[in-house]
Amino acid sequence: MDIERIRNFSIIAHIDHGKTTLSDRLLHKTGTISDREMENQLLDSMDLEKERGITIKAHPVTMYYNAKDGQRYELNLIDTPGHVDFAYEVSRSLSACEGALLVIDAAQGVEAQTVANVNLAMNHNLTIIPVVNKIDLPHADIPNVKRQLEDILAIPAEEVVLTSAKEGIGTDDVLEAITQRIPHPKRTDKESPQALVFDSYFDSYRGVVAHLRVFNGEFKSGMHVKMLHSNKTVEVKEVGSFNPKPYSRPVLTAGETGYFTANIKSPSDVKIGDTLTDPKKPTEPLPGFQEIKPMVFSGIYPINSADYEHLKSNLAKLQLNDAAFFYQAESSAALGFGFRCGFLGLLHLEIIQERLRREFNMDIIATYPSVIYKVVTTDGNESDIDNPAYLPEANHISTISEPMVDAYLMCPNEYIGDMMNLTAEKRGIIHETETLDSGRVILKGRIPLNEILIDFHDRIKSITRGYGSLDYEHSGYEAAKMVKLDMLVNSEPVDAFSLIVHRDKAEQRGRALAEKLKDVIPPQQFKVAIQAAIGGKVVARSTVNALRKDVTAKCYGGDITRKRKLLEKQKEGKKRMKSIGSVNIPQSAFIEVLKA
Repeated sequence: MDIERIRNFSIIAHIDHGKTTLSDRLLHKTGTISDREMENQLLDSMDLEKERGITIKAHPVTMYYNAKDGQRYELNLIDTPGHVDFAYEVSRSLSACEGALLVIDAAQGVEAQTVANVNLAMNHNLTIIPVVNKIDLPHADIPNVKRQLEDILAIPAEEVVLTSAKEGIGTDDVLEAITQRIPHPKRTDKESPQALVFDSYFDSYRGVVAHLRVFNGEFKSGMHVKMLHSNKTVEVKEVGSFNPKPYSRPVLTAGETGYFTANIKSPSDVKIGDTLTDPKKPTEPLPGFQEIKPMVFSGIYPINSADYEHLKSNLAKLQLNDAAFFYQAESSAALGFGFRCGFLGLLHLEIIQERLRREFNMDIIATYPSVIYKVVTTDGNESDIDNPAYLPEANHISTISEPMVDAYLMCPNEYIGDMMNLTAEKRGIIHETETLDSGRVILKGRIPLNEILIDFHDRIKSITRGYGSLDYEHSGYEAAKMVKLDMLVNSEPVDAFSLIVHRDKAEQRGRALAEKLKDVIPPQQFKVAIQAAIGGKVVARSTVNALRKDVTAKCYGGDITRKRKLLEKQKEGKKRMKSIGSVNIPQSAFIEVLKA
């Protein structure tokens, strides 16, 4: 296809504003998918995506459209996720495009993630086409959405395309806007072919399948290409595109997107953001997207220790099509051998765990999520700590700094007080409020990352009855009174339950953990003390009562001193047992506590 008739675009939106439905409608309208093959959420290939109604992976697809000007266009669409945890997926999709459809719900208007995605698209210098979706809803407020677009995002209201993806209204207008407004790709005019790898996945028959966007020259089977990052030269076995299933093509030319396969067996050989070029005349790397650093860490262990190697190979496959996922081997006295894994956020962590269970049938257990703390010791050394086990003794620590985020909270006016209370409860500060329209405000604040990990998003939704939304970006470190909370069972610390918490919240967290452990540890022959301790100081305690055998059952009458003698003898035995006995915590107890 002539480069002037190619359009590369992606769809960006806040979560649940209808971008996947719109992409389904575009596929249907261009004849890429027949009526017989049509189904909802067509580009969401994982069961998990369909169940939750969210997009987790970016999905490329090539469509052909006969426009009103009589020309036939090749449209390359990349569907992107909307959740804040998957912003890196959006960033790498945008680096392969020239334009973006910005989808906004006509009833809900501009949300926190809409603003973030527009900024991302503007940083990539993309042409933005605003699409107001769900105009068929009875409570759709189109004039208000147009006003928000102009006031908040500085996008002219006359550029808006009105659609209802569910009803199929306005799909032709969207396709015409794509062909007329989005610029065609431009060659980089280098002597050598150039392509950007923006995604990849593992196929058990073909090895690594890499998604690429060609910027210069052409790529076809039989040619040799060099991957600049890994410095390896491979022979291309097959090139093709997606419709949305992969299909082979003779050649991919400048401006087109598709995939290529070669004899690449190891997932680690392909780096997302890498440049492919000619090994004889290599060019400089294309500007990829930023390197994403994981922000949330958790240990993942196989429940059956014999599955360790199996888990290791499955994590490598997951890392292949998830550039932000990170893992390294670690061991725990309580849980055996496993891996320390890094994620972008809690939803990301949940999705990886669920994929391990579903796609690879792994029985796994995950430890309490933590973030990276910067610790300065008394001798001036600075280190990054993501695991409480590696935290130095308290008397050797000078300062502990925790990661902070700049949070943007959107909510209706009547919930401002509740949102401020929630932020204060999470040790955050609101430093700016901005009125968006007559009904909504945006609160800008600074909150510690570890406070928003667990239930912050859910609490926002419940406080604002579903109308609140959150977006955040990382903004450096700040010193805080963080301490290591150890859980002692029968005076022995259990490393799997250790965590780093703020001093003010340590007692509350310790008490909750001690109560939970009391319920799940089976009774022993002696009383078991469960204690939460900071250094040498115990801040919370609960006790598992002993199993008691009735030693007086054989006494049927006689003097009370006989019964007392037997009870004293039992008491001595229990005391001796407590001093030498050990408590075996069953695997089920770890799972119960870590779930909670």
